[in-house]
Amino acid sequence: MSLKDYSDPQQRAEVIGGLAATLDGPLLTAADACYDEARAVYNGMIDRRPLAIARCANAADVAGCIRFATENGLELAVRGGGHNAGGFGVWDDALVIDLSAMRSIDVDADAHTVRVDGGCTWGDVDGATVPYGMATPSGFMASTGVGGLALGGGVGYLSRRYGLTVDSLLSADVVLADGTLVTADATSHPDLFWGLRGGGGNFGVVVSFRFACHDVGEHGTIVGGPVLYDLADAPEVMRWYRELLPTLPEELSGWIGLLSIPPAAPFPEELWGRKACAIVWCYTGPADKADAVMAPVREFGSPLLVGLAPMPFSALQSAFDPLYPGGLQWYWKADMFTEISDAAIEVHAKYGALLPTGQSTMHMYPIDGAAMRVDTAATAFPYRAGGWAGTIVGVDPDPANAAAITEWARAYWDELHPTSAGGVYVNFLGQEGDDRVRSAYGANYERLARVKAQYDPHNVFHINQNIPPAGTPAGTPAA
Repeated sequence: MSLKDYSDPQQRAEVIGGLAATLDGPLLTAADACYDEARAVYNGMIDRRPLAIARCANAADVAGCIRFATENGLELAVRGGGHNAGGFGVWDDALVIDLSAMRSIDVDADAHTVRVDGGCTWGDVDGATVPYGMATPSGFMASTGVGGLALGGGVGYLSRRYGLTVDSLLSADVVLADGTLVTADATSHPDLFWGLRGGGGNFGVVVSFRFACHDVGEHGTIVGGPVLYDLADAPEVMRWYRELLPTLPEELSGWIGLLSIPPAAPFPEELWGRKACAIVWCYTGPADKADAVMAPVREFGSPLLVGLAPMPFSALQSAFDPLYPGGLQWYWKADMFTEISDAAIEVHAKYGALLPTGQSTMHMYPIDGAAMRVDTAATAFPYRAGGWAGTIVGVDPDPANAAAITEWARAYWDELHPTSAGGVYVNFLGQEGDDRVRSAYGANYERLARVKAQYDPHNVFHINQNIPPAGTPAGTPAA
């Protein structure tokens, strides 16, 4: 008899208690005082009530949860850092595998590698590697979970110089749908290893990653920060930026966005709340070349603020975390772009002037340089032709503004989408249907479906940007 066959709450509680007795970590249910805190994720719009949340202590706990869920016909959700745009780390009536207690890190400075548990954030990783003058390519916020970002690709400050996060993945320890633990790398389970590098959480639960690390700046000190321009200058800035960026040394990268200047230090008080066009730069090369390399970005136009300064790489990675704490209302829309066209710039100018709240924003993150030198078929992440991963996010702390930020983001995306490449970076994708998931993988989708059929034939892991096993229809749940 499976758990869903029990109608009596007491019987259900006893069955769940049986799982709890097998775990080294705690199992939380609605009866626990910390349940509401445990089920909360980064996006405050997500309000789901799982049946239970397993704070796994080790791979054995993860395997036990997978077996329990499949034996009892339960939905299974997997939570790392909780940043997922669609909120897939938690699900109504599901058993949640929560990796947040699995946080150990081992740095091998001589080999330039780091082994990272699946519950770590990128702040954890940077805190361990940057003191050695090294970093693994990651994203743009320290609070992002390692697993979610890495499995989707990993676009970040270091992409131009060192490629995506998946390009530095050396191996992964994975608990599969049948509860077995395997190590995937270039020679062991190579198809699984290929799928993990961009295919999301479709193939198993990664309990440990091993990444290559790379030298950044002068012993971990880089030059970075924002250059802010008046919103009226955005069209000119965007045209200049789209031409300049591909010509820059790969040690220098910068993403461009439209935002409201935060009402906090270190921004001058007279600029607080002002709508602006921003470019956030990151230079990771030799310090003695920084001034020459960065001269073009310091000198262009009439900036409101040039906030470039030496800092630890970890300081730039964590700079936006205080501005975007967990629990805010978020609504995401995204696309990939091979160019920033004049038509797109007109749309950006229109909706930048209509930013609905102080934390709503648009960002475009470059994917070129080293990220382009990886063949499209070499990893599951397919966008290797250059361009930008664009995202539009409506953000606000007040649930009363959820409709307004959603409407703005949707309207912005509707007008901008015709200028896009048609695909989307899976880490920016919300719950938008099977066609959009296919668009995230392009020519790699069919191979991903075959890998799925090999490693998760019953689609146990389907609370995600789901790739059904080859031979089954989209949306097929676990058997």
